[in-house]
Amino acid sequence: MQCRQGSRNAQFEVYNRYYKAMYNTALRIVKDSHWAEDIMQESFLKAFTKLDLYKGEVAFGAWLKKIVVNLSLDYYKKISKTAIDSIDGHLYKVADENDNESVLDFQQVQIQEVKNALQQLKENYRIVLTLLYIEGYDNEEISEILKITPGNCRTLISRAKESLINKIKQNGQ
Repeated sequence: MQCRQGSRNAQFEVYNRYYKAMYNTALRIVKDSHWAEDIMQESFLKAFTKLDLYKGEVAFGAWLKKIVVNLSLDYYKKISKTAIDSIDGHLYKVADENDNESVLDFQQVQIQEVKNALQQLKENYRIVLTLLYIEGYDNEEISEILKITPGNCRTLISRAKESLINKIKQNGQ
């Protein structure tokens, strides 16, 4: 890869290929365009200086996205008063039950309604659902990113989904 050899043209090509997606990823987490821009820039700098750590086991875009998500969460914790400091301390295991009242036919819900409801959630719920549904991470990856146990991750996701459903129902009334 020419980027590893320090080729500015190759780095510029990589930047042009990924910058919009990485900016949007950061923006969904930090909810501020200026911070998202800074995070995106810092992520590229970090990626280009740490290319020797990229083993090619995953696509470069996925590796870069993980850097963006981690930096976004770090920045978010710094700038947010309601950051997800110790999610582990606030969670406890709940049984997974299919409660018919919490079932919602998402096909009838407009995308904008879901986006609006997502923005109204507690920050830790918004972040975990963004990582799950928008960024496409699985439970194991989310638990690693947020540094919580897999059990707490499942509980957090379950509660976040339930909260999202309730917000959509409330907003629809």
